Amino acid sequence: MMDAGSLAALLDREGRVTRWPKKQDQKRSVLEYLGGKFSADVEYSEREVNAALDAWHLFGDHALLRRELFERGFLDRTPDGRRYWLPRP
Repeated sequence: MMDAGSLAALLDREGRVTRWPKKQDQKRSVLEYLGGKFSADVEYSEREVNAALDAWHLFGDHALLRRELFERGFLDRTPDGRRYWLPRP
């Protein structure tokens, strides 16, 4: 797991992710960080997820981030991908 200083190296002054890292531990840290931008007990449309991700990253690939958040269990979704939410503990 990355320490906070290593995650900070991937963020700009406004806290936006500047690049998608190559190392798996860095990817996980970025996904944990971005997953923390969503509220519990709220359902989001795909468009809302994309908008939130666009606000928090600079490399222009919300589809990659949305897919990774789902595949790694940081977000859950309906089978058709229209609604997203934080997984219940």
